[in-house]
Amino acid sequence: MAILGIDLGGTKLATAVFSLDGEIIFSESVALGKRRDKEVGALITEAVASHCKKTDVKSIGVSVPGISRRETGTVWAPNIPGWDDYPLLKELQDACPNVPVIIDNDRACCISGEIWRGSAKDCKDAIFLAVGTGIGAGILSGGQIIRGAHDIAGAVGWMALQKPFLMKYISYGCFEYYASGDGIARLARELLTIRQDYKGMLRVNPSELTAHHVFAAYEKRDPLAITVIRECIEYWGMAIANLISIFNPEKIILGGGVFGPAVKFIPEI
Repeated sequence: MAILGIDLGGTKLATAVFSLDGEIIFSESVALGKRRDKEVGALITEAVASHCKKTDVKSIGVSVPGISRRETGTVWAPNIPGWDDYPLLKELQDACPNVPVIIDNDRACCISGEIWRGSAKDCKDAIFLAVGTGIGAGILSGGQIIRGAHDIAGAVGWMALQKPFLMKYISYGCFEYYASGDGIARLARELLTIRQDYKGMLRVNPSELTAHHVFAAYEKRDPLAITVIRECIEYWGMAIANLISIFNPEKIILGGGVFGPAVKFIPEI
């Protein structure tokens, strides 16, 4: 028997089969590319159905980037077009009948993993700050994972860190706008329009520019990339300081796709 884990992110889908004691038997990752709406749902259900046929799957756990509405089994994922109220639970139950499915937001999943087998194992108060396509925080306080009234606690990507701040969550002024993976690329594009005399590594097709390009250019000491990363370090530091002042955690754990290449900046943060 095995457990099937599904991690849906803003840019990729990761799946893994685990033994009952948590050892990884198999894992793979697929880019979402330009998939949207039901195309993303089909990618997930096809992966689930395939694993259920090949393996004796005892249960399925799914991490989603947004809000999992437990009462309806639907998901709101702002970084996936068409996922305003997506019926993911029903689709998974249809794909793999008689197998229990649990869907939860990625913030809760991240801190749950750290409590189980990671850096928060012996903690009663800890925060996992995930910086990827978007930004979220899994919050452990007093030994309990904080969810809030509508399962939206920890959506720190919408934290206002700059004026002017507009109410729409993706608008100028919020943490995610500046310091997520998408925010890093956006800031680089904005600077490129201003610095017409710039001839460095980031002078590429703006629509193809990603955070990975910025980190690679930073390693080569590209001046524009240095400006972008220095600004992000300030935002990461401000947000972490805010979280510490509110929750007084024993630990802040940094993760997500951006904090592979950004781990070297922890001392500055």
